[in-house]
Amino acid sequence: MAMAGLYRRLLPSPPAIDFASSEGKQIFVEAIHSGTMENFYRLISYFQTQSEPAYCGLASLSMVLNALAIDPGRKWKGPWRWFDESMLDCCEPLEKVKARGITFGKVVCLAHCAGAKVEAFRTNQSTINDFRRYVMKCSTSDDCHVISSYNRAIFKQTGTGHFSPIGGYHAGKDMALILDVARFKYPPHWVPLKLLWEAMDDVDETTGQHRGFMLISRPHREPGLLYTLSCKHESWVGIAKYLMDDVPLLLKSEDMKDIQKVLSVVCTSLPSNFEEFIKWVAEVRIREDGGQSLSSEEKARVVIKEEVLKQVQNTGLFQHVAAFLSSANSCCKNLTASGDGENLPKIAASVCCQGAQILAGKFGFSESECYCCRETCVKCLQANGDKPITVVCGTVVNGNTEQGVDMLVPSSQTTHSCCCTGSRNYIGMHPAGNDVLTALLLALPPETWSGIKEEKLLQEILSLVSTEKLPILLQEEVLHLRRQLHLLKRCQENKVDEVLGAPLFS
Repeated sequence: MAMAGLYRRLLPSPPAIDFASSEGKQIFVEAIHSGTMENFYRLISYFQTQSEPAYCGLASLSMVLNALAIDPGRKWKGPWRWFDESMLDCCEPLEKVKARGITFGKVVCLAHCAGAKVEAFRTNQSTINDFRRYVMKCSTSDDCHVISSYNRAIFKQTGTGHFSPIGGYHAGKDMALILDVARFKYPPHWVPLKLLWEAMDDVDETTGQHRGFMLISRPHREPGLLYTLSCKHESWVGIAKYLMDDVPLLLKSEDMKDIQKVLSVVCTSLPSNFEEFIKWVAEVRIREDGGQSLSSEEKARVVIKEEVLKQVQNTGLFQHVAAFLSSANSCCKNLTASGDGENLPKIAASVCCQGAQILAGKFGFSESECYCCRETCVKCLQANGDKPITVVCGTVVNGNTEQGVDMLVPSSQTTHSCCCTGSRNYIGMHPAGNDVLTALLLALPPETWSGIKEEKLLQEILSLVSTEKLPILLQEEVLHLRRQLHLLKRCQENKVDEVLGAPLFS
């Protein structure tokens, strides 16, 4: 029996010109000589086909993020960090995108969440001259890229709303190269820029908003080097709501006299799975590959993580949080107060099992796949004669196989010595509950505390949580977490299509 299906579409030409046609090649060569194809090379290196018919927005964004060499900060498959459509889920569940596609505002939200610098414009908030200027800007460099949201019907193509990156520009013919991520349907093609503007100047029926374009570039520093908010856990919406909506109301309704009471009020109603919401990021590697030395990249990442951790612990707020969590009446028992020797064996075993699971490409335990850490040890590896880096080494057993795993751990200590898991001398060897809670409290919006009635206490709190005097690394880390919180709140309120810009904080 014959199998029904579709194999590609004939590209309507005009108005489009197939990139691989004789005319398309000639336009390409001329644009190269004019210097307006500089962004093409990086984009074509990471050109991908959307994996689902409705994933054009996700494929366009992951392609651009990889072209900009932005580190996603979490694993894709095996040990590799890499942007893939399946990882772009913080602003809209993938199942919804698969069924209905994604709106312009939510793609912008995803780009912000991924740590990119984004400038987004709807056509009713911009002009064709602005658009041409931005296309020219990105076509003459490789440090920014344009993603266009447009209606295919203007080009006589089948379908309606679509996303794709712009891979170059021919100034003389005023034509843009669309690197269509639906490569199963249409090949890359040149279109008149004026017609592309008309295709973007269309109202999306889903939102009632105009389509448009976004400029995506690399931030001056990778955000979230040590801390990040996890949107993978199903309860993130509730936790974000508690932090952004409930905490200010609780502080307003309670009569507080000191910092410890403030912390108690904030922590009393913390969701039980709060630890799943904010994560600290370690590096994992296969021991046989890693050897006993560190690469310059590994060393640089861990050194910055350690500096951020040290800066957290030097804040005045940290001292109050540490005292509160260690107090007998602390209500945050679900948070580990310190990373001391009592907890090190459990932490090391868990970390190594997690690392082995990730390296094997496994993301969920089953009864038939039981990972057990047979032994762990904390060591110090030298990095070209510099300060030693703390490494949790483990031998993980899964059935009849063994895997040696190293986890490079950010540490706030200045000196270490090799030691097995029984040691009790590793207080502060990794971001513990007091560090994590301090970072998240710093990330709460300043208006969170405005309901505190006691003026002296309010001023003390505002001084403790102020970002203005924080060292630059910690300041950027905290502001990144704060932006993530605001973006999650927009998602919760379904407002990401109304406000396109990233939250701005001083």
